[in-house]
Amino acid sequence: MIAFVSGPVAALAPTTAVIEVGGIGMAVLCTPNTLSQLRIGKEAKLATSLVVREDSLTLYGFVDDDERQVFELLQTASGVGPRLAQAMLAVHSPDALRVAVATGDEKTLTAVPGIGKKGAKKLLRERKDRRGGRGGAHIGRRGIGTAVSASWRDQLHAALIGLGYATREADEAVAAVAPQAEAAVAGGGTPQVGPLLKAALQTLNRTR
Repeated sequence: MIAFVSGPVAALAPTTAVIEVGGIGMAVLCTPNTLSQLRIGKEAKLATSLVVREDSLTLYGFVDDDERQVFELLQTASGVGPRLAQAMLAVHSPDALRVAVATGDEKTLTAVPGIGKKGAKKLLRERKDRRGGRGGAHIGRRGIGTAVSASWRDQLHAALIGLGYATREADEAVAAVAPQAEAAVAGGGTPQVGPLLKAALQTLNRTR
């Protein structure tokens, strides 16, 4: 596996960057967001994922390991290949995609060209089942944000565990967003797990 490429940017195209590595130009397919941060002649370091096919070797590049991990995770769903996974990251940030999957947000997924309502439902169903198999089975039985008896803390904690975070990380993230939830209660409202999950993920990313 080629984990990353590092070197001066030799060329830029609408979908590709060429990074000079040891005198060799490595063509890397990137999202518009990644390409916008590169400058010809400037040093760059991209996290990469090598996709091997019978007739091709394609290197995909990302601004950081988080984007690459989400890119590879998305492809575990049937019908999602590297091109579609990259398109999803071109439209949404990794955190936005995590929140969409955790909350069953079809609208966010169908905003991606190439994903219809049927495809979004299938992807969400498969990801939900996989989260359930990793110790968060209760997540697979109900949607986050629906009317359930569990508190927002329980729902948020379960969503974070289902997304692969350690118990300690989930505990810290829940504590970090507690003031936001308490403010909603004080204002006569009900804490919404979707926005809280997004805030919790941002907290976790800052501490990494």
